[in-house]
Amino acid sequence: MASLLALLGFGVASFAAGIGGIAFRPGEWYQRLNKPSWRPPDWLFGPVWTFLYLTIALAGWLVWQEAGFGGAELPLSVYGIQLLLNAAWSPIVFGLHRIGWALAEMVFLWLSIVATIILFYPIHTAAAALLVPYLCWVSFALLLNLSVWRRNSAIPS
Repeated sequence: MASLLALLGFGVASFAAGIGGIAFRPGEWYQRLNKPSWRPPDWLFGPVWTFLYLTIALAGWLVWQEAGFGGAELPLSVYGIQLLLNAAWSPIVFGLHRIGWALAEMVFLWLSIVATIILFYPIHTAAAALLVPYLCWVSFALLLNLSVWRRNSAIPS
């Protein structure tokens, strides 16, 4: 029972990172920006993030199950940091309209995901592997953020 409650806790923490994307929607400002033709359609972001938040939760839970909080203090702390960084992106870009700040923040997010994968790997290889799609999507999103920033750098917020 404790294991299922822990899984639920990791799920809540992971999906809580997405609340910023619900509270801060792209809106008219974002629709007016010049975006690259290779940008995915809006409808794709929800299903992708749902899948990713599930894998993020499962990865954290597997590491916790293997080592506990005491045995994986650093890996789970970095895991928590990447969730906080994940949560911060939408308010920065959609709330503050700061594409450049969001780009810088996303670099830190990317680095924190890499660090989490590296720290998870010796504890639970599958947990580390579960984060690879997340890293790939954030890598793609980073390139998209860079492209939007470059295309719109002269536009005031």
